[in-house]
Amino acid sequence: METKLLERAIQGDVESFEQLIKTYNRYAYNIAYRMMGNEEDAKDMSQEALIKAYKSIKKFKMESSFSTWLYRIVINTCKDELRKRKEATYSLDETFGEDDGLKHEMSDEQSDPILIYEKAELKANIESALNRLSDDGKSVVVLKDIMGYSYDEIGEILQIPIGTVRSRLNRSRLALKEILRVQIAES
Repeated sequence: METKLLERAIQGDVESFEQLIKTYNRYAYNIAYRMMGNEEDAKDMSQEALIKAYKSIKKFKMESSFSTWLYRIVINTCKDELRKRKEATYSLDETFGEDDGLKHEMSDEQSDPILIYEKAELKANIESALNRLSDDGKSVVVLKDIMGYSYDEIGEILQIPIGTVRSRLNRSRLALKEILRVQIAES
């Protein structure tokens, strides 16, 4: 089904492209959200990426899956915007929100004001640490640790070898650990 839609979309059938996008729009938004850190920018970047995908669908060679190709466009669009801004924000508030199908419940012990404060402080430290990573490091952490993609999928999306995925992820995790260690020691 997807292959037929793709073939028709490549030939210029707008309705086929729209059907493909309906399937992957939510995932594209989630990636953009995690890269950009807020809803408004995520909507803008995912919309911009979808426009880029539409304009370049005729260049799609079917060497990878449509989703991989689309996610690569989303990530590159976000990276370009982040480079322009040089000051990105990242929020963990919605990281585990309804958009990605994950749910969390607040237990009775989480209603303790001290625990709430400590959790908020930890979240702020993590947000700050993530924002200090390079765009490349942040992309790999978002795709692996938040979105749950495999090394192979990340390599395909970012168009880098699996060894590079592993080394970037390792360096980024070590950097996060060190940044958090310093932040916690200072507080």
